[in-house]
Amino acid sequence: MVRAETDFAVVIPQRRLRAIARRLSVWYAQNARDLPWRRTRDPYAIWVSEIMLQQTQVDTVQPYYLRWMKAFPDVTTLALAPIDEVLQLWEGLGYYSRARNLQRAAQVVVQKHDGILPASIEGLRALPGIGPYTAAAIASIAFGADAAVVDGNVKRVLARLFLYEGDVKSTGGVQELQALADRLVPQGRAGDHNQAVMDLGATLCTPRRPRCEACPVRTSCLAYRTRAQESLPRSTRRKPVATRKALIGVVADSERVLIEKRQTRLLGGLWAFPFIEYVGEANPARIVELRDLLEARCGPVLRQPPDLLGEFSHTYTHFKISAQAWLFVPGQTGEIPVGGAVWVNPAQLAAVPMSRLDRRIANMLSRLHPEQPNTNP
Repeated sequence: MVRAETDFAVVIPQRRLRAIARRLSVWYAQNARDLPWRRTRDPYAIWVSEIMLQQTQVDTVQPYYLRWMKAFPDVTTLALAPIDEVLQLWEGLGYYSRARNLQRAAQVVVQKHDGILPASIEGLRALPGIGPYTAAAIASIAFGADAAVVDGNVKRVLARLFLYEGDVKSTGGVQELQALADRLVPQGRAGDHNQAVMDLGATLCTPRRPRCEACPVRTSCLAYRTRAQESLPRSTRRKPVATRKALIGVVADSERVLIEKRQTRLLGGLWAFPFIEYVGEANPARIVELRDLLEARCGPVLRQPPDLLGEFSHTYTHFKISAQAWLFVPGQTGEIPVGGAVWVNPAQLAAVPMSRLDRRIANMLSRLHPEQPNTNP
């Protein structure tokens, strides 16, 4: 049975916590991962890296970070950039609200803080897209604040070190582990300490088959002593993600293709092919519904029935999308699209930000017109 928050954190002797922190410090000095954002003290660069690292693995982030910093080397450049350029550099990284919030926050920093990122946790929390974890990470790494971070890696390390058997994803579990992390962080060295714990979780104290023989704190680890490494941390099992179905209308020929900018919260600001969602089977009536939507956007479309371009699926955090893309040939009326839709040359698709699913469709479409290559840079 898990003890109360204050009991769980306080009963652990401070001398034991100091010993663990010292061993982590020595280990990190010799084994720290060489990451591009660790080669700078620029708070803006550290901020960008922390936003990109939210729910995204380090190996995935590195090339995006390097391209981003080349295009937007400072907060003012980002604040003034066209949103399409911002989203295109983010394309494929997912969770696009992070990119939108990053630019909105940059604009706030320029307008209200003379282009200087706030150093305090409170000031950072006031910016769009920065929550408790990210604020603590930036404040400790960029500004030396004595703030402890608790992410998935940290939760796993702490749960094993101190044999924490509560649900690490519950509100109470997060509070208990945060209280413990606050006591563990050494004053004046929070930045390196936080990164040491995260590196330990990423490289040695992994979810499966942890490399305990190489761990610098294994002699202090209660899970190691009791052989409970594989069973910790504990959390509620995630519910299976629901599947949503969609029909995507690709109105295109060798000279033009119809796209529209999403106005929804999910993938907002990205360009997409028009689509409808449905329940049940993709029967002929659904195709007619899709055709009606397309004709409402751009006038009559030809070819009955349309050609099936392909079937696609993609999994997001809370649901999976299963889609069919249908190819329609546009009419020759020359009508101007409505409802936010526009005509572009197929070759221009490479220059607009799209979701991974829409990009796959665009790449398939480009193979129908090889004389107009469409490769995503």
